[in-house]
Amino acid sequence: MNGAPRQFHIALMLAASLALLFALLIYLLYAANLISFPYDYDQGEGFELHDTVLFSRFQLPYRDTERYPFYASNYPPLFHIMAAPFVWLFGPSYWYGRLLGFLASLVSAGAIAYAVYRDGERQRWIALLAGLAFLSSNFVYHIGPLFRQHTMMVTFETLAMVMLAGAFPRRDKRGIAAALILLICAGYTKQLAAITAASALVWMFLRAPWRAIRWSLAFALGGAAAFLWLNVASGGQWWIQAIVANVNDFTPDQATGLFILWFKLHGLLLFPAVILLFYELYFDRLSIYSIWLVFSALLGGLASGTWGAGDSYFVTSIAALCILSGIFFSRLLTSDWRLPRFISHESLTKLSRAGLIIVPLLYLGYARATLKMPTDGAFEPLAKALGVAANVREDFYDSATFLVGGYARIGYFLTDADWQAGAEILRLIDETDKPVLSEEAGFTIAAGREVVTNPTQLRNLHLAGRFDGAQLIEMIERGEFGIVILRAHFYPPPVLAAVGGHYEHAHSIHMNGFDYSILYPKERNGSKGTPDDNRLPD
Repeated sequence: MNGAPRQFHIALMLAASLALLFALLIYLLYAANLISFPYDYDQGEGFELHDTVLFSRFQLPYRDTERYPFYASNYPPLFHIMAAPFVWLFGPSYWYGRLLGFLASLVSAGAIAYAVYRDGERQRWIALLAGLAFLSSNFVYHIGPLFRQHTMMVTFETLAMVMLAGAFPRRDKRGIAAALILLICAGYTKQLAAITAASALVWMFLRAPWRAIRWSLAFALGGAAAFLWLNVASGGQWWIQAIVANVNDFTPDQATGLFILWFKLHGLLLFPAVILLFYELYFDRLSIYSIWLVFSALLGGLASGTWGAGDSYFVTSIAALCILSGIFFSRLLTSDWRLPRFISHESLTKLSRAGLIIVPLLYLGYARATLKMPTDGAFEPLAKALGVAANVREDFYDSATFLVGGYARIGYFLTDADWQAGAEILRLIDETDKPVLSEEAGFTIAAGREVVTNPTQLRNLHLAGRFDGAQLIEMIERGEFGIVILRAHFYPPPVLAAVGGHYEHAHSIHMNGFDYSILYPKERNGSKGTPDDNRLPD
């Protein structure tokens, strides 16, 4: 590269770098804005925190939901065990779980950059852009700084696949063992990691069948030992709560919509990744990243259509496509291909020269496709210059919008009004000395109350025929809960019917983009609920 083409390439690469660094800036501001918020931002964070608190007390969260406090978790333990020491030091709080998730996303980006650098002819700039591209994804942005186990799972997966890609061909036993241990860690962070584990085992089998079988047996024994210990220690509740209750309804429209959105946001990097996949299939050997992309995109995408799932189920595939596209771009610029002899060196040189323009333009286009940003305050002039207007909240733009089922309704920055709304709900809780039934655990944790139930888990158990709920329903009918807080009516229908028959709506409080319904026992105002009076607020 000499003269004007090189200068033009550098200018475009600088522009792509600035665009992706701007996405990183928004991500950093979003994380900083969210980390100290003391209530649920994404539904389920409070239950992750409560699991962490239980582990900090050396208690398992896999429990009998027919007995008070009717609580159980379906999440594997590792993420909560990692966060448990923070409870000893700081008490129950969201900030350390969110910080762990955010830092994990940065580690994933670093592993992606390293893989592209190592396997892509040591192109530092391309490696940097590949890592930044991962953090620019709307899906990664959503889930990264949350007190959720998903980001940590992806980090373990990414580290495992990058390590295995280097260790297995070299017969590096320590490296292979470390990679498989990381895969077990991913599985005991979230069950969805089974997809990545399957893709890794398939790739090893294609490379060296007998060696792969031996390592697969060791991997299976390690995972099974941890599974057996959890099941015995929990008196069989691990199997019920984490496996039986983890089969949810499938909504084809949600999976289809999320597939389309995934392609719309990431297509400019997906195309190069797929080109490299076909190149490997016809002219080279399939890399672990190609098999990983196929497995995680197809199976993870299908899983995204289940109830309670969403765009986060594509994050693993985004890690894979960022690595593959980065390696493709690196080889495009260096002409590092194993192609038939009839393809001349001159043709490859022309293709490489075209890559000087194509590569940074694709990263620029990707940065625009995944754009998200505030549209008020200091960002208002830039938003106008970019031609974007708020579309998901009065002060925030998200290129994906919230129009697809399963796409998380989060990502915007919290305001003083959200803090005040949470404080008002806390004030109402403080007015009663009775137990509190809340769809989100954050309020009861902040109020220093016992966490009662996990609504989504009760719903899943009900659908699996493993939840009766007689004691919980009796408590509701007797008005033993001083206040009920609902947001999305995730409880099983019999529980919601009992609440509707014996509690009445008193307040609606808007926080974090959602309306929280506050209900009190009907006897509180001199009325007596009946089983037929089971209406709930819309």
